[in-house]
Amino acid sequence: MTVAAATKTRTLAADLALYGLSAAFAVITAYTSTLLPHRAWGAVAASGYAIAALAVGTQLLTGRTPSTRERTVLAGFAFVTTALLPMVVQAVQRAGGRTDRAQEEVIVIEHGGQRLLDHGTPYLEGGAIAALPPGEQLLGYLPYQPGMALFGLPRALVGDVWWTDARIWFAVVTIAALGLAASMLQGGDALLRAMQLTAVLPLVPLTMATGGDDVPVLALCLLALALCAAGRYGAAGLAVGSAAALKLFAWPVVLVLLVHALTAGRRSAARLAAGAIGLPVAALLPALLVDPTAFVDNVIRFPLGEGVVTSPAQSPFPGYLIASNLPGGRVIAGALLAAAGVAIAVWLARRPPRTAAAATIVCGYGLLAAILLMPSTRFGYLLYPVAFLAWAPALRRPA
Repeated sequence: MTVAAATKTRTLAADLALYGLSAAFAVITAYTSTLLPHRAWGAVAASGYAIAALAVGTQLLTGRTPSTRERTVLAGFAFVTTALLPMVVQAVQRAGGRTDRAQEEVIVIEHGGQRLLDHGTPYLEGGAIAALPPGEQLLGYLPYQPGMALFGLPRALVGDVWWTDARIWFAVVTIAALGLAASMLQGGDALLRAMQLTAVLPLVPLTMATGGDDVPVLALCLLALALCAAGRYGAAGLAVGSAAALKLFAWPVVLVLLVHALTAGRRSAARLAAGAIGLPVAALLPALLVDPTAFVDNVIRFPLGEGVVTSPAQSPFPGYLIASNLPGGRVIAGALLAAAGVAIAVWLARRPPRTAAAATIVCGYGLLAAILLMPSTRFGYLLYPVAFLAWAPALRRPA
């Protein structure tokens, strides 16, 4: 067997492992998950993954080597059947009256959109949340940046129709951002593998179908990195600034990209900073002017565990285990998280990322450390470091 043939065989074997293990994960989720939206996702997604795995397995058995284009088409099929199809099915069922077809963040964001339309701010003060019935207090919090409430506006304006579900609009922004990012880079196996790990690995389809708010944030950050790779720093600032206007998870990416842009010159850094800082500030100002206390209660106090109710984000990572089981654990976890932040700052100061690929590696490992050490975190947040690290090889080849 030639080296080229062996490489193609290994590539197909990796595809088979991706689709086969994902199918097994979907089946296990369908039968064992305690979250009903997750079980519904698994019941639909398992077939899509199984068909993709069967197609790759047939290619391996017959010795047929598919082109990159054919593998891309199969990956697109897997994305449609494991992310978009389950999402639409759940949105339709929810519009038809099913109350167990969306995670809480979807409801929270849609409530935020209604409050934004009615009162000019998507946030409720802590006192108003405390006055809600106990079962509704958690849904009273919107622990995101103000821009996230925009995804709730379609339902606030039109009503309970399947296409006004916030997840539909998360998906629209995600597909547009990833499509633009891919157009900034050369095609090939590196880009295809990056897209597979970003859009087909169960972390993203499961999140998109059931909750989805992290996916457009991630996609906009990846678009910003691709634009940096192409030298388009002004557009990159608009992309990452849009992400930062949605969720705090994008703010570390803003800092890394600013350091990277400085290596290309002060003018490049200024162009990136205009959008990267200007957009989040513009989104934040109206909420601060209308009710600054409500913003602090939702975005700062609640994530720190000082709200009327506590966050349900309790995945068993080191930070959560330390905060929950050791005396003064929350302080210890916070100190470790701060130490990790200082270490990354020193890394950036001593070895500033001179390429977009280097910047995405810093983002990947930095967010991985933060996710592992945060006192309140979710397993699904791992989609950020996985995607950033997967995109590093593709970012070395701008179009």
